[in-house]
Amino acid sequence: MRLNSLVVLAGLVVIMIWFWHASMGARERANAAARDACERLRLVMLDGTVSIARLWFRRGLDGRLHFERTYGFEYTDDGYRRLRGFVVTLGEQVTSVGLASARSLHDPPDGPPGSLPPH
Repeated sequence: MRLNSLVVLAGLVVIMIWFWHASMGARERANAAARDACERLRLVMLDGTVSIARLWFRRGLDGRLHFERTYGFEYTDDGYRRLRGFVVTLGEQVTSVGLASARSLHDPPDGPPGSLPPH
């Protein structure tokens, strides 16, 4: 193997290690943000972790390109329904946390879930 090939290979290994380390840090910040949001709203985060849903490049406020990662997670508000939430990170910052509406689209506006609307 030539020296140039070794330098390129070493550079690729360094980039892969950096990407893995940055991804683990972003995932931990997303986990913490999801747990905090659920705790504040008295929801239960299911499965205890987030999962990567999207990875893309986005320009930050500093004008530089960063990885934008979107993570999904599930939580429950009543112990039965599984609702989906998301956390978006840009570089090392959590930029947003989103939760599904607590009321299902199939629930009537008044009364307990599954009851018929008043006539």
